Amino acid sequence: MRKIALFAAASAAALTLAACSEATQDAAEATADEAAADAEANMEAVEATADEAMADVEATAEDAAAETEAAVEGDETPAEAAAD
Repeated sequence: MRKIALFAAASAAALTLAACSEATQDAAEATADEAAADAEANMEAVEATADEAMADVEATAEDAAAETEAAVEGDETPAEAAAD
């Protein structure tokens, strides 16, 4: 009788441990999925910010080039130099 009770207790403990491990694994998978989604969203935000920054740099460089050309030409306005 003792052996049967001991076996039943050990079996119950093993099932409890297996169920706990499965729940922990499911939670870990969900956390990993959420982290991947967050990383993807952050990369998209960085890409958008970088695109905006590059557009600003390009516009500033074009303005500076037009002003420099106008200053070198002497008789042109920056708008006329930008049109060249």
